[in-house]
Amino acid sequence: MCGLLGFLSNDGTAKEVRDDLAAALDLARHRGPDEGGTQGDEDTVLGFRRLSIIDLDNSHQPLPYDDERYWLLFNGEIYNYLELRERLVREHGATFATDGDSEVILAAYKHLGEDCVRHLRGMFAFLIWDTHERVLFGARDWFGIKPLFTMTDSRGTFFGSEKKSLLALAQGAGGNGAEVDTRSLQHYLTLQYVPEPATMHAGICRIESGTAFRQRPGGPLETWRYFTPTFPVRQVDDEQRLYDGIRDVLADSVAKHMRADVTVGSFLSGGIDSTAIAALAKRHNPDLITFTTGFEREGFSEVDVAAESAAAIGVRHVVKTVSAQEMMDTLPLIVWYLDDPVADPALVPLYFVAREARKHVKVVLSGEGADELFGGYNIYREPASLKALTSLPGGLRTALGRLGRRLPDGMRGKDLLRRGSIPLEERYYGNARIFRDDELGFLRTRDPRVSFRDVTDPLYAAVGPADDVTRMQYVDLFTWLRGDILVKADKMTMANSLELRVPFLDPEVFRVASTLPVAQRVTKEQTKVALRRALADVVPAHVLQRRKLGFPVPIRHWLKDELYDWARGIIDASGTEHLIDRAAARTMLEQHRTGPHDYSRKLWTLLVFMLWHGIFVEQRIVPEVPATVYPVSL
Repeated sequence: MCGLLGFLSNDGTAKEVRDDLAAALDLARHRGPDEGGTQGDEDTVLGFRRLSIIDLDNSHQPLPYDDERYWLLFNGEIYNYLELRERLVREHGATFATDGDSEVILAAYKHLGEDCVRHLRGMFAFLIWDTHERVLFGARDWFGIKPLFTMTDSRGTFFGSEKKSLLALAQGAGGNGAEVDTRSLQHYLTLQYVPEPATMHAGICRIESGTAFRQRPGGPLETWRYFTPTFPVRQVDDEQRLYDGIRDVLADSVAKHMRADVTVGSFLSGGIDSTAIAALAKRHNPDLITFTTGFEREGFSEVDVAAESAAAIGVRHVVKTVSAQEMMDTLPLIVWYLDDPVADPALVPLYFVAREARKHVKVVLSGEGADELFGGYNIYREPASLKALTSLPGGLRTALGRLGRRLPDGMRGKDLLRRGSIPLEERYYGNARIFRDDELGFLRTRDPRVSFRDVTDPLYAAVGPADDVTRMQYVDLFTWLRGDILVKADKMTMANSLELRVPFLDPEVFRVASTLPVAQRVTKEQTKVALRRALADVVPAHVLQRRKLGFPVPIRHWLKDELYDWARGIIDASGTEHLIDRAAARTMLEQHRTGPHDYSRKLWTLLVFMLWHGIFVEQRIVPEVPATVYPVSL
């Protein structure tokens, strides 16, 4: 796991950018504290920060291949590199000077061409510079586990693992020439994240998940999707064979994700996903250490359940407890690491548990992706609950919807009638819905032409005439998963120079999960039906049927008490008045404090943006970034 920063010049003057790029690369030091360096010619500058995981003494980057014809920058891990390496030697006579996974990408590109990316089983963002053909080729992994930002100006095109590095290179006063994208702000206030490919800065975007690209000096950036999820559902003739197949492919994925020349641990939240990963990982490391976190408030911790799970599978367990004061003190630094605002409170405990884990290990496994692949969110049960209404003729559904709107607020059945009368495209746009369009009156730059449907309508069109559960999963793969879940997973672990691996988000696991009939994903009563049955002999019984909880954060309570003065101070000091009516934000805070309404998620969304604006736009807030360089020996 590392940080890359590359530049492709428009006019052969790349050397003029080299010093500035080397300085900007230092902003990604937390991604790769072990070593760093740059290499370049008249067209390119390639910069790298390394966190050594495999082939510790070699595989230095930028990495040359084939007598320095090809040069590589690579952030991530290729888990099938041993098998791919053997195949390249056997079928193409490939040669290797290192024992790492990085060189395998270069050999695959030389012998398989741009199609090489389809053969990579892992998480990755990489750039390959071909010095003969003078073309830059790159790609981002299947699901968007690893980030890759890009920015183009009059000098050429920049690529980076950290947006803050690109901001430092942006032309303009103070290195902050990119303007806030008000369209992205509007989407953020609805979704709690900025949807790809945009960022909160108008001049910087992201290479999308499952996308490859090429560019020549002075030419356009050409991109194409090499992976588009499909769901070829198959009838189940033998349920036990299905469950065995799920267990086997997941066990194989965990085995490959355990490949490392350093210590590997595992996060353990107390749910089925992380417990399954930890139990399977222990088969390869009997001394596995697991990590969890909780808060100093009853009902907002899975520490006890996680400890029980750790004891059941026989692993050493480490707990980090987070206080309200720690949250207040650390949030500006967390937002700095994020690059773009993400208003998911769960990223706070994730940061702290990652910091604790890094004291013991250099790599951790985690359970992200299981919900999107196997049907784990409770909202996926909604189509079954609404079936009696959605199967009615359209006119009757509309009439029932009008009836529902006339019922008193809080009356049983009111929301059911409302949602049953609304098409899926209008009622579902991911797992977080913060501000509705009609609640954005405080946003001074609100554009009535901008809607969440700008993001989701193309996705619904792409997935086609599938069942509603599949359509929801497809939307989540392109929105919630890569916009929230994977951003916080990458940013909060890399902030602590810790590599996080996600065995569920593996192409082979997806290949099996994508064939499941809806009834093997969700029913009215249960989520992740097939996965639970497949893991019956892997996961302790007390975990198998538990409802999803995750890392709950007590912001609803804290904003009434411990965090109130802190939140009021952020609003009062914020220089966002031209974007947000701060008086409306203060009113919302007061109403939340006095009750009875819970505005905690809305307030948190505003507070995170105001902190972000104070750091990246006003440059009024300057978090103190730790200078710790962690030892390689872990």
